[in-house]
Order: sequence, then C-alpha cells, then structure tokens
Amino acid sequence: MIWTTTLQLAVRALWRNKVRALLTALGVIIGVASVITMLAVGAGAQERIARQLENLGSNNLTLRSGTVTRGGVRTGAGSNTALTAADAAAIGGLPGVVAVSPTVRTGVQARYRGSNWGTIIEGVTPDYLQVRNWTLEAGAFFTARQVGAAVDICVLGHTVERELFGLVDPVGEIIVLKGLACRVVGVLAEKGASNWGNDQDDVILAPLTTVQRKFMGITHVDRIEVQAEDKTAAATAYKEIQRLLRQRHRLVEGQGNDFRIYNRAELASSAEESASVFAWLLGSIASVSLLVGGIGIMNIMLVSVTERTREIGIRMALGARRRDILWQFLLEALVLSGIGGLVGVVLGVAAALTLGHVSEFEIRIAPWSVVLAFSFAAVIGIFFGLHPARKASDLQPIEALRYE
Repeated sequence: MIWTTTLQLAVRALWRNKVRALLTALGVIIGVASVITMLAVGAGAQERIARQLENLGSNNLTLRSGTVTRGGVRTGAGSNTALTAADAAAIGGLPGVVAVSPTVRTGVQARYRGSNWGTIIEGVTPDYLQVRNWTLEAGAFFTARQVGAAVDICVLGHTVERELFGLVDPVGEIIVLKGLACRVVGVLAEKGASNWGNDQDDVILAPLTTVQRKFMGITHVDRIEVQAEDKTAAATAYKEIQRLLRQRHRLVEGQGNDFRIYNRAELASSAEESASVFAWLLGSIASVSLLVGGIGIMNIMLVSVTERTREIGIRMALGARRRDILWQFLLEALVLSGIGGLVGVVLGVAAALTLGHVSEFEIRIAPWSVVLAFSFAAVIGIFFGLHPARKASDLQPIEALRYE
C-alpha cells in the first residue's frame, strides 16, 4: 500500500471522530505550548542574569584589604592599609590584565545652590569606566594627568544629577562637597540597581588623589578593581596577583595574606549554571504534560483498534498486509501528535509573547526550543502509538471477522 493511501485512510478515520481526536490532541497541544513558554521564560532569565553580570564585569577581580590583629583581636575585612596605588600599577603589568583601577570611597553631602543630596564619592582612575563596563552620557572623564594633579573635578551618577540639577545641564557647573568646590565635567550613563539592590547611579566619581588627600587624608586604597581578558585569564591573574602582592608586601611563607581577592568570573559561572538548570527544570516540568498527552493518544488508539476490529479483519481478508495495518494506525497517532504539535507551537509562542507583554518577565523564544518541543511531540506520537498499531497488526483475520 502506498504512503499517500495509508495517510488518507488515517486522516479519514480521525475525521470520523473529530471531537474525540480533538480532545486527544489537546494534551499534546497543552504540552507543546507549555514547553515553549517555560523555556522562553528560562532563556529570558538567563539573558537577564548574563546582562547583570556583564554590568558588574564577569572577567573582573576585586582586591580588598585584609584584617588587622591588635591585642589578640582581629578587626574586620578591609581594616588594614596594605593596598596602595603602586600595587595597582604593578598589577597592571601582569599578563592577561587589560585594566586596573584603585578605588577609595567615602560619604559626602553634595550641594548645588538650593539643593543638597547625601551620596557616596569614589576616588578612581581613568580605567574605572572600562573595568566597570560603564559609559558616559554627557561630558568627559578625567585624565591620568588630572589624577596626578589631584584636580577638583567630578563626574556625576544619574541619580545624583537628577536630585541636584533636575532638568539643568550639570556639565561645567560647580558643586560643593565637604566645603570643596568641584567642577562637574561629565555625567555617567544610567546603570540601574546592582544584584544586591543598591543604586549604582547614586555616586560621584572624582580623581583618586583628590579623594585621598582632600576628603579622607589617606595614602592607601580601599580596593583595586582588575579586568582580565577573559575568564581563563582571570583565573591565571588570580594566582599571579596573589604571588605579586605577597612579594611586594614582604609576606614570609606561613604568614597569611593581608589582602583578599574575589573572582567575579566564578560568580558569573555559578549564576549562569543556576539559570541554565532553572530553564531546563521549567522545560522538564512542562514536558510532563506532553507525556500525559502521549498516554491519552495511546488510550484512544487502543479504543479505536477495539472498535475497528472487524474492519481490520475485512482488510486483511482482502489482502492488506500486517505492515499496512501497522502503518495506518501509527500514522493516525503521528497525525494526532503532529497537528497537536503545530497548534501547540502557535499557542506557545503567542502565550510567551503575551506573558512578556503583560508581566515583568523577560522572554526569549529560541528557535531550537520550538523545534525541540515539536520534535518531542512527534516522538511522543510514534512511541505511544506503536503499541496500539502493533496490537492491530497482530490480529488474526479469522478472529477479527468473528469479533462483535
């Protein structure tokens, strides 16, 4: 029997029981739609996490001062003064390191005419924007020469600009910070909240030496931000920085580090792995409904075989081979799952887009997820349709004709 004839017979058999066929395909439709929607939610979550980690700098290392022990009492992390700008300069010469920025920070009250705002001022170097993957919205950033001269200039975060200036262009204006008049030379692009909920735009950046000498009266730095070429280079730089700083700080063997290094690449890998597991978990949960739909197909096909036993006996008596019967019932199951899969794809894409429009979920529909869901539906149809089809083909013509 040719394939077209077998397919026509399968479609006619399903059409005779339209309502039953529709209800049977409904399980597959819901399953495919659920898989596509859940995978779209998971992929959107992965992309959002990746973007947030990129804002932080996924190839970055952060160095902070270690602890100090006085009279047997250990103070908290960052309490010693071991890290210096000279350490940062030495780290900048290591292989795989592309940018380094020593940083200090303190709280200030910023004033502009009748407005004032309490915020944080950070002393940084020109590499800071590259390390933090930050850009300027207006104006310019300070240069290495201005850092060396401790010039009284600053760059405002978006929140500080809004609170102090409103709709006024701040570039070129003078603000007062702890009694020091600073000229605004630029405004940072809006960065938003960090993963910990802190407003990254509520900050003022100034030359490192300006903040050290005129605001804090110190010579050390709080932390050093390091950007590596990639995650592999970050892991190598981690070891090299540790070796270099122990040598520079004259730490003997057996003596603990007076600094701490945090590798954000490890954090990024862990977060991305968790997001990937989350996405597949959602897809796996949704695929359960596909399995339920497949069981529904098998049940209905078994009922169909029972109802059409005499028909099968007549066809065999007229010369139909067992494989013809097998393929007819298998094609019926495949048509059910295929149509259900196509309708499910349409509903799944529509549901994902609607969910992204009416909620705060970030949705990303990957073509592979659509292909995967549809292919899984087809496999489900073949797998669960095989048993009823084999049962039909194994019927004996004489027994089938006697069946009432």
